Amino acid sequence: MNWYPRRPLLYLVSGWILTAVIASLFPEMTEAWLLGGGLIAGIALNDQWRCRRMATPEIQRLMPRTLPLSVPTHVRLQVRNRQAYPIRLLIHDHYPAHFSCEEMPREVKLDARSGIEIDYRLLPPERGDALFGKTELLLVSPWGLWQQRRFAGSTGGVRVYPNFAEISTYTLLATDNRLSQIGVRHRQRRGEGNEFFQLREYRQGDSQRQIHWQASARQRKLVSKDYEDEKDQQVIFLLDTGRRMRHRDDGRAHLDQALNAVLLLSYVAVRQGDAVGIMTIGGDNRWIAPRKGQNTVNHLLESLYNLESSIEPADYLSAASKLSSLQRRRALIILITNTRNEDDRDLFAATRQLRHHHLVVLADLREEILDQTVTTPIDTESQVLRYHAVERYLDERRRKHRLLLHRGIMALDITARQLPVALVNQYLDIKAEASL
Repeated sequence: MNWYPRRPLLYLVSGWILTAVIASLFPEMTEAWLLGGGLIAGIALNDQWRCRRMATPEIQRLMPRTLPLSVPTHVRLQVRNRQAYPIRLLIHDHYPAHFSCEEMPREVKLDARSGIEIDYRLLPPERGDALFGKTELLLVSPWGLWQQRRFAGSTGGVRVYPNFAEISTYTLLATDNRLSQIGVRHRQRRGEGNEFFQLREYRQGDSQRQIHWQASARQRKLVSKDYEDEKDQQVIFLLDTGRRMRHRDDGRAHLDQALNAVLLLSYVAVRQGDAVGIMTIGGDNRWIAPRKGQNTVNHLLESLYNLESSIEPADYLSAASKLSSLQRRRALIILITNTRNEDDRDLFAATRQLRHHHLVVLADLREEILDQTVTTPIDTESQVLRYHAVERYLDERRRKHRLLLHRGIMALDITARQLPVALVNQYLDIKAEASL
């Protein structure tokens, strides 16, 4: 049913029903009472008929086609009345149900042949595709007795991307060579590439190719040549999308924060001349082959914006085997995950397999609640037990990471909040040491 009575009509009908008591006490008033009922019915039907003949206002929705995650976005509705008389209506835009919304629905009045613009705010809580329905209108009849439900405008889809506003804060700093302002240490890029960089003192481990014999003879000590590293190296992200990455710190999922870190490091790596690729594991399995160029980050953004975590655990060993078959060339493999003790056997086997041909970095995310537990003052027995349990768990993590480091795997034990800067620092350290 698209018709709804409004309060004035309900008051009229209620008053007519109440007068039935008087009419029952005074039979001579029955005719007048029936006449009044007929009059009310006639007025109501005429008002409904006039409302039915009213043209539906025109609605146009103005908003971006892409929205940043967890950032308020303004939506504008342009409403146009083409009729020769004013109208009143209640407007409710059918935004995605899981979005948070302010200032909707809205009641407006439009003069004859006029238009207005109304704004409201939306907050998208998760990445992916979202659908807007048509705009719902409750059109008020000329005498205000009825309102009719109608739909206007059009449907439309939007994409909710990772918070690129937050990412751009980092990238702008990187553009201005000011990564140090966010905790990223500047490193000179040196190695054994093709372009000569500078002379320096010999270091243990330098190859004979690096020794500058003429300068060594003049200075009567070994002098080595530094070369700028080759700009055709590859960085592959191995991103866990399984159930462990569903954990939230301060309302932000580990997967969302990991994606921000991936995009930031991708930007930095591309500016360094490296190619970037990604493989996701743990349910939503995707493979994006390494690529270079200024459009690389946009390509990753388009490919990963709707990535969702699953309830499945990540299969590290299977992922390592698949990645080894896809990526033959030596690369920097960055595994971003959140491990547990029961994962150790598969994790060790997977990293050992990758280490045969690649340089491997493990970014092992740690829940912030663990750090809060061991730093919170202890007052009760239950807090003592919780403290010792968490401390034992953290000790086991540290032991695992030391063992991985002993096996040639660089392990970062960090929170998701620390991940972006930590990854960039690790990458620049590797580039400076010419390890890749």
